[in-house]
Amino acid sequence: MTDGIETLGLIAGNRSLPLLFAQQARQQGIRRLVAVGFEGETDPALGSLVDELVWLKVGQLSKMISAFTSRGITQCVMAGQIAPKNLYDLRPDLRAMAVLLRLKEKNAHSIFGAIADELKKDGVELIEATPWLRSLMPGPNFRLGPKLSSEQKDDLDFGFRMAKAISQLEIGQSVVVKRGAVLAVEAFEGTDKCLARGGELAGKDGGAVAVKVASENHDFRFDIPCVGPRTLEACAAARISVLGLETGKALLLEQDACEELARKNKISLATVG
Repeated sequence: MTDGIETLGLIAGNRSLPLLFAQQARQQGIRRLVAVGFEGETDPALGSLVDELVWLKVGQLSKMISAFTSRGITQCVMAGQIAPKNLYDLRPDLRAMAVLLRLKEKNAHSIFGAIADELKKDGVELIEATPWLRSLMPGPNFRLGPKLSSEQKDDLDFGFRMAKAISQLEIGQSVVVKRGAVLAVEAFEGTDKCLARGGELAGKDGGAVAVKVASENHDFRFDIPCVGPRTLEACAAARISVLGLETGKALLLEQDACEELARKNKISLATVG
């Protein structure tokens, strides 16, 4: 999929993923990289890794599309999250307003899917970022931290089944379980708060197992499940003992830092499924 692509647009959300993507894309032959960033979301450090960084407010759809079309960009990717609350706080321009009014369901997938359709109308195709990120997606039998006990393995498998089930309902992609019971399900609040709630419900001994997956018909163009040091820190604060990632479908950011946190806090990070 990356063959022959030398020029690419980047819709850059928050945290470190847009920076990592820019580095990986450069290493894999992208010669020209034009990014759009969002005030209050995107790390300004991205500017040093791309040819151009155009700043927008969330909701400025017409400006985002013209930032690409006026520079001859015909393919773009999305990397990094736009905080869900900002999708609801946004002040949409006329084009974004028209898109939102057409949507019956206003969740992240439906909104970004509609944005992809608008981009395509103007000749810009939104494609998956995953081909440039494969080296950051752990495969089978991957593990950081302590070896899992048989009880933890059982909870990991149970948590995987539960997470896949709730992801099909478009509720969330993460669950926290302990001894065959579901303690917390991720919804609008995001992964970190789900981990905190699950850890609290696990009791004073902690020891819960968290699992993050991709949904059955997951659209990787605008949502790649990912964990990084911040997720491990949230697990440590919640006294969660195992963090499971779906094999080959989740990004592990800053692996060295994650390995150190897993070792220090005795958290097992393992692939499942």
